Amino acid sequence: MFQRILVANRGEIALRVIRACKDMGIEVVAVFSEADRGAPYLALADQAICIGPAVAAESYLNIPRIISAAEIGDVQAIHPGYGFLSENAHFAEVCRSCKIEFIGPPEQAMRQLGNKNEARKLAMAAKVPVVPGSEGLITEEGEALKLAHEMGYPVLIKAAAGGGGRGMRVAHNDISLKTGLASARQEAESAFKDGSVYLEKYIEHPRHVEVQVLGDRHGNVVHLYERDCSLQRRHQKLVEESPGPNLPDSVRQELCQAAVRLVKTAGYYSAGTCEFLVDKNNRFYFIEVNARIQVEHPVTELVTGIDLVQQQIRVAAGEKLAFTQADIPHRGSAIEVRINAEDPAAGFRPSPGVITAWRPPGGPGIRLDTHVSAGYRVPPNYDSLVAKLLVYRPTRDQAIDTMRRALSEFHVEGIKTTIPILRDIFNDIAFREGKVDTTYIERTYLKKET
Repeated sequence: MFQRILVANRGEIALRVIRACKDMGIEVVAVFSEADRGAPYLALADQAICIGPAVAAESYLNIPRIISAAEIGDVQAIHPGYGFLSENAHFAEVCRSCKIEFIGPPEQAMRQLGNKNEARKLAMAAKVPVVPGSEGLITEEGEALKLAHEMGYPVLIKAAAGGGGRGMRVAHNDISLKTGLASARQEAESAFKDGSVYLEKYIEHPRHVEVQVLGDRHGNVVHLYERDCSLQRRHQKLVEESPGPNLPDSVRQELCQAAVRLVKTAGYYSAGTCEFLVDKNNRFYFIEVNARIQVEHPVTELVTGIDLVQQQIRVAAGEKLAFTQADIPHRGSAIEVRINAEDPAAGFRPSPGVITAWRPPGGPGIRLDTHVSAGYRVPPNYDSLVAKLLVYRPTRDQAIDTMRRALSEFHVEGIKTTIPILRDIFNDIAFREGKVDTTYIERTYLKKET
């Protein structure tokens, strides 16, 4: 096992990894930018090293500076968390070439799965259903128009690289397809340095269901069941839960088995997530693999009792999984909401600043993953996530009731947060009945913006 690990991230996930390491008796080196200097969680690390200014490209995305910090800290491994360099195959390769283990999947699997077009080909090879679409990248406008007419509108233009909804456009006719191709390519090039796109049939009003997988270096792969992440705004998740509501057990089993087949085909190990769309007839289609730990991983930890971050570390150290598929339970209901420093009343505009009051909820069934407290300054430079609030109860109805209480207790001043819209969601009868999809937030709560 490793004696010392560097956490190449910040905020909530950095604190989560620090705590997992401490539970395992592993020393931790934290890195920080000037924007995060003095952040309380840094004091919990054994060593903290500044890697540059606030701009992410000169700090958290700067590979030479992170490697230098790892060498100064004399670490054996680097945990990338999520975001930043977590799915950067080149970073993983550099780490391993420097004799520092990257706590994540092998580079080849990251490259193959990180490109959505290549991942789609891999899924078809593994006999995993995919959304009908182009066989490869779309290079000419005429080619896109021909395929759109064959599939029928609406169609979805998707960037081959990246995620988070960037480089993605829905086209309902020839005109919107032409303009969407140009804007999607431009956005993808700007965000990912890769402007390539492909075309898919647009599945209207789907649910977004993802499967947590975990594999070791010895060929063992298991799933840890599904999470429903359908409540989103502009492809950014707001609520995640497990088990998925109104998902037949037979479909659940097929989904989970398909995810295992896919990552085995890719030669994948470590934690990862296979994401699917599920239509109104419960047919499911593969969309992508996130080759890293997810923001919503605590949902799975609550219903299975398995610490995913510790498992990542054990796999990276060469250990075999200590359990088989049959050993993994799925008990109760877990729900997570993301508390972001954003103003839902102003189109989710970021709301950085000093938190002047912070009264988090508590009581039975509550878990709060956060790195902030009163007096903390939320910087404008990074993702706006300030906390993940989770509940775990025997049934979904009980979990919803507990979350309603928790959100009513949660009091924050100094910044705007997503708490108000989350309170509305948990009082929404359609959500309680599990009758929501990926477009529900836009159609129900954000329609005044359009």
